[in-house]
Amino acid sequence: MHTLDDHAKDISEDAAGEAGTNSSLEMNLKKQDTEAGGTIILFFILGLFASLVVGWVIFPNLLYSKKKQPIDFNHVLHVEAVDNGCESCHFLREDGTFSGAPKLAQCIDCHEEIQGISPDEIKFVEEYVSKEREVPWLIYSRQPDCVFFSHAAHIQGAKMDCVTCHGHMGESESLKVYEENRITGYSRDIWGKSIGGFKKNTWDRMKMDDCAECHRENTANIEKTDIQTPTQRLIDHIVNLIPPGTSTLGKGGSVQTERDPCFACHK
Repeated sequence: MHTLDDHAKDISEDAAGEAGTNSSLEMNLKKQDTEAGGTIILFFILGLFASLVVGWVIFPNLLYSKKKQPIDFNHVLHVEAVDNGCESCHFLREDGTFSGAPKLAQCIDCHEEIQGISPDEIKFVEEYVSKEREVPWLIYSRQPDCVFFSHAAHIQGAKMDCVTCHGHMGESESLKVYEENRITGYSRDIWGKSIGGFKKNTWDRMKMDDCAECHRENTANIEKTDIQTPTQRLIDHIVNLIPPGTSTLGKGGSVQTERDPCFACHK
């Protein structure tokens, strides 16, 4: 009888031992799962942080190459020396087209000979004026060839200030570094400094949605008349972005293509 009791006791102790072992094993497994989950979360956070650094810091710096202008230019000095400010060098021609970056002919009257001791002026006279070579300026605001932008419509028609799109360039004493997109070949000023497209000022970017935003905000300020000159037709159609087939005019708004409405801005 005693032997049977001892045997039952042994069985009971073995069962208890196995239960304890199983419980301990389950706890170890849960602990390992918790540690594995923590490791996965840690690596996810580190991977996300690394991706953000690469995508928002390293990639933009690698995407753009930095170039200096052929010669430096002091806007403040030149604005003080001319009569009509910016329009002395950047003006609308008689046919309504914009002159863009000054040509050699505009500079040669004042710089036919070296006037000072500035290294950039000496270089300008010796390498460009004397050799009758145009300066290969790097244009910060150069748009794709398919884009048509009318300075006349914005400067004369909408009475916009140059600062709206170009910033306070006329107050600079030195030209900023030109950053060129290695893939597209365009200036970083078009996309903007922020890879995410964020901006603080109207001149931080020059993309299509920036133009559309400005047009939406200022549509109410554009005074329209019944007299449709080519410039007024262009302004009306660019500002309103009339859907195809709804125009009351016989031709579209673009003075170049006479088509509606995308072709008012795109060739």
